[in-house]
Amino acid sequence: MTHEIETQWMGKMQFNALVNGHTIVMDAPERVGGEDQGPIPKPFILSALSGCTGMDVVAMLRKAGKEVTDFDMKVSGEISKQAPIEYTAIHLVYDFKGPAEYRDAALQAVTDSQEKYCGVSNMLKKIMPVTWDVNYNGVSIFSNKKETVAQLN
Repeated sequence: MTHEIETQWMGKMQFNALVNGHTIVMDAPERVGGEDQGPIPKPFILSALSGCTGMDVVAMLRKAGKEVTDFDMKVSGEISKQAPIEYTAIHLVYDFKGPAEYRDAALQAVTDSQEKYCGVSNMLKKIMPVTWDVNYNGVSIFSNKKETVAQLN
């Protein structure tokens, strides 16, 4: 099986990618010759990661009959200081709200996504550290950022 997209230059700095029948617009800010009609390309890597792991987590919680009431993620990518500008590390923060008794299931779903199922995370971990925090009802219940950074130094 192969994934394939088509991308068309729309003029100036804008490109439109056709992904599974959906148009994704990419553009650059005006200061570099674009018209800011869409995001720059690099953050789509962060979006792909959040979508991949998020769908894993929701599917696992749903299958376990432990759906939470709210679930958000923030993903940050540290950027290199010189060309080629690339991500050097990625950190996710998973924020859940829901019944207290679903806390452990939420943490297990994140762990399983990050360690077994999320292909985007698996690919990215081959080239940089990918770390995560898990918060449940406003309380931090997991973080591996410090230990992962320590292992790399």
